[in-house]
Amino acid sequence: MAVRTATPVTGWLLRGRDGRLTAYAPAEGGVARWTETRPGGPGWTGPELLPAPGLDPHLSIARNDQGYVYLVGVRRRTVPGDEGDWTATEVVYATQLQSGRPVTNWRSIGTPHGQDWDRAAQIGAPTAVVDSAGLHVFVRNAGGGVCGRQMDARGIWGPWTDLKGSHVLDGMAAAVTSTGRAELLAPAAEFVLRWQQDEPGGAFRRLRNIPAKPAAATAASVATADDRITHFWREAADSALHTALPAADDEPAGASLGAVGTGPVAALRTVLDGHDCTVLAQRALSGLPAVAVFPSGDETVGGQWSETGEDFAGAPALAVDALGRVTLAVLGADGHLRVARQQADEPGLALGDWVRV
Repeated sequence: MAVRTATPVTGWLLRGRDGRLTAYAPAEGGVARWTETRPGGPGWTGPELLPAPGLDPHLSIARNDQGYVYLVGVRRRTVPGDEGDWTATEVVYATQLQSGRPVTNWRSIGTPHGQDWDRAAQIGAPTAVVDSAGLHVFVRNAGGGVCGRQMDARGIWGPWTDLKGSHVLDGMAAAVTSTGRAELLAPAAEFVLRWQQDEPGGAFRRLRNIPAKPAAATAASVATADDRITHFWREAADSALHTALPAADDEPAGASLGAVGTGPVAALRTVLDGHDCTVLAQRALSGLPAVAVFPSGDETVGGQWSETGEDFAGAPALAVDALGRVTLAVLGADGHLRVARQQADEPGLALGDWVRV
């Protein structure tokens, strides 16, 4: 199975309802999946192929409170016609109801452009998030703005909604707070664009742009306080990691964390030594995984980056396993999953040996 290791997505390691971790990666012909054999490991099964012919090598993954995992991507299929073959482009999703079990059939939710296949072919990679009302899927439309569609708790999809925006680049990011309120971040040519719900399940309201020149496919978002989401991106000029500062809506600003690397940063809120912390992981310029710990809610303070492991491709992923250990996962250039877990008997965040799956 040819695993596509360079996919710029970080949320590909998730804990299921039964406590087992599952890792996902786009692969030739579908999605590769690895699953812990028992909660907390150390054994894994996989990779196994979840067939999805024609799926683009970008996958957005979201989980709801019941442990259902939604896999969302863009599928392109060739359709024969009287005047020659043409390509149909559509956003599709599948649902995993239990860890290690088969996923549902891939279902299409179309695109914001209906049957205009020329414009549909120009949409960007999807971004998915689950809030208190259901699953949201966002894409960059053919005009460079953002459109979204929502599936409610009954499984019924509403229409595509135009959220506006312009000059949007690929690689949006979204997250939801513990109260169920979601936010969306989109890199654009001269700004970072933002939308937020003012209340759980509400409509997305456009916020003022943050002046920046972000690189495409480097955005990441994570809940870092009870009702706060922290957004990250890299500046195109120097690949330095930036974050949005908490500020009044009329004075949006960003701040550099000084960490230079590639792709989006993986982010995880957890408790270390009794302190509320945000763990960040990135692919350093050396090609190695690098990890840092910050106080949750103030990611501009402290944070010493430590490199670990071996060369890898794409973006790292973070999760907490069934035993409460921070778990860092990467995909090696050989397509094999590699995992390192927190040593629970050590202070702070000390990772154990890397395991090749």
